[in-house]
Amino acid sequence: MNIGIVCYPTHGGSGVVATDIGHALAQRGHAVHIISYATPFRFQPYQSNMHYHEVEVSAYPLFRYPPYDLALANTIMDVVESEGLELIHAHYAIPNAISALLAREMLGDICKRVKVVTTLHGTDVTIVGQERGYQRITRYGIEKSDAVTIVSEALAKETTALFGLLAKSLHVIHNFVDTERFAPGCCPDKRGTLAFEGEKIVMHLSNFREVKRPLDVIEAFAKICRTLKARLIMLGDGPLLRACKDRSKDLKIADRVRFLGTVDTPWELLPQADVFFLPSEHESFGLAALEAMSCGVPVVASNTGGISEVLTHGETGFLSNVGDVAGYAKSMEQLLSDPKLHKRMADAARAHAVDRFSEASLMPRWEQFYDDVLAGRVS
Repeated sequence: MNIGIVCYPTHGGSGVVATDIGHALAQRGHAVHIISYATPFRFQPYQSNMHYHEVEVSAYPLFRYPPYDLALANTIMDVVESEGLELIHAHYAIPNAISALLAREMLGDICKRVKVVTTLHGTDVTIVGQERGYQRITRYGIEKSDAVTIVSEALAKETTALFGLLAKSLHVIHNFVDTERFAPGCCPDKRGTLAFEGEKIVMHLSNFREVKRPLDVIEAFAKICRTLKARLIMLGDGPLLRACKDRSKDLKIADRVRFLGTVDTPWELLPQADVFFLPSEHESFGLAALEAMSCGVPVVASNTGGISEVLTHGETGFLSNVGDVAGYAKSMEQLLSDPKLHKRMADAARAHAVDRFSEASLMPRWEQFYDDVLAGRVS
């Protein structure tokens, strides 16, 4: 197959998933063309069958806001013509799916065979799609795509209710994790750079937006500091970073919290954690939690969205209601003070990730899905 993948290049889940799918397809002999405004941070250069096409956005002073969606559509059209793409896989509805559909429309009879698959990752539906100015065009992108995939059953229900779609038109394919890269035991020398000997490590990774509730991370960690010798490692960057630093000072735990910023190689740090903590307001899937589980790290998280499809409460970690800071703290204390419980959950987390969410488990489904779309067997 000859496939174009349109995605954002940022550290967020959709760009990670899109790039990982691209690499997996390329390794299986398919031609893959990544299209974005910058090189995705997980993109591996010099890989056979893997190509990157940059979207160049005009800086002409007439435009107060450069029209990226139009530049993207033009680039997609050029790549379809020059590379003979059979299928365009757009990750995120706005503007990626809309630009892919516009590119196909501009090509007209030249490339009627080109199929457009759209994957909905979450915020393109739950936040952007609910904005009145974008709701109708988001629905248009979903309905005009040849096929639509979605990352969890929970998000499928939400999307169906929001847009009044038929549930059967949304095909749930869970995200996968590279279980060879995200694995227990990686880089043990790094643990000593994160915490002192004898300290337990609680780790959080996010974009520090309100929906991720990073302040709950600080509040819950402050509670376990009363009884446990622990260190909190905060990975990522975003609008609430300063508030988190200030709150850690207010609670007098600043000396036990480290903010390391955005990390390009999380597979080196996640295995050093004893607990991964994700108290989000909403998670369409919870890729960061899955990556931690693949590293053999139990997860404490909020019971929201698709997280319960990734984490099994009481087996691979613990779930609490959104905002239940005391419940989060209690779960972390259980894991960090009971070595047998921790070992059982750590092993179960790794096994669960390998059995249900590995590349080997899910890539054959993607290949079959593409085949079905190209053959007209999916709608």
